[in-house]
Amino acid sequence: MSNLHKIKTDDFFKEYSRYLSKLLSNLDFKAIKNVAHLILRQAKKGKSVYLMGNGGSASTASHFATDLMHCSLINHRPIIRAISLSDNISLITAIGNDKGYEYVFSHQLERVADKGDILMAISASGNSKNLIEAFKTARKMGVTTVALLGFDGGKMTKMADHVIHVRTPKGEYGPVEDTHLFLDHMLSFYMGLVLNSETSK
Repeated sequence: MSNLHKIKTDDFFKEYSRYLSKLLSNLDFKAIKNVAHLILRQAKKGKSVYLMGNGGSASTASHFATDLMHCSLINHRPIIRAISLSDNISLITAIGNDKGYEYVFSHQLERVADKGDILMAISASGNSKNLIEAFKTARKMGVTTVALLGFDGGKMTKMADHVIHVRTPKGEYGPVEDTHLFLDHMLSFYMGLVLNSETSK
């Protein structure tokens, strides 16, 4: 059973906030820092970050791509090149209609990614077929994979090169997606600080 169903309605807002705070404090901050420096290191080599997700995670992928591009704006030049594969609805529906929805990200990746790029999947379940297909394609192409996951991590836990896992009972989409968006803001802000400190030396 979800932890949220145990909260009495009279105390719901306060207890939801406390529960979210607990999830945030239990994150693997070493893994988060490793992902931040992976992105910075590869971006300085001219590599790109591709992001993807379904549903609410699609909007987080789009938001994350925006923040990565904007946080890294040094002297009006973007250091981090980030693209959300969830954004082009015309292409997504074309691939979904012609090939199948499970290929909407992998077919995009084949056409735009290079060896050394980064593919970040954002998923509560870690079991979405289209994300898994994209990870398979990434491995063949020499693209490093990062997974922001929830619940028990699903199949993508063992597929990703780097994992940031928000551990919750299955079905707790809200707290997982809240935490994934928090990770977007924390990572983007941190990377912006690092880049700005390097340019001010």
